[in-house]
Amino acid sequence: MAYVVTLNCLGTKDRSCVEVCPVDCFYNIKKKKYNDQFKRDAKGEDVGMLMIHPDECIHCGACETECPVEAIFEDSGVPENLKEFVAINSEETSSMSDEELDQARCTSK
Repeated sequence: MAYVVTLNCLGTKDRSCVEVCPVDCFYNIKKKKYNDQFKRDAKGEDVGMLMIHPDECIHCGACETECPVEAIFEDSGVPENLKEFVAINSEETSSMSDEELDQARCTSK
């Protein structure tokens, strides 16, 4: 099981979650297509959203309580209207090469 970033992160990317993540499993996915698809404005040029790599998440839950926009859920607890974000997080992060992961990884360091 893993945690999933959902709609409220889109165009926000607060990063409080990144600061508490012990394994650095967050990635900055800079794709305007998600803003367009879900009709969300981005602040400045920061389009897209943060996503969690499901194979790297250790299911500690630290990020969920830190998210000020309540965008993070346990994958089995994602509300029905946001279920597609389980697949979006997985597909986006799992399809990236090691180099792409390194470039997009968000760390607290």
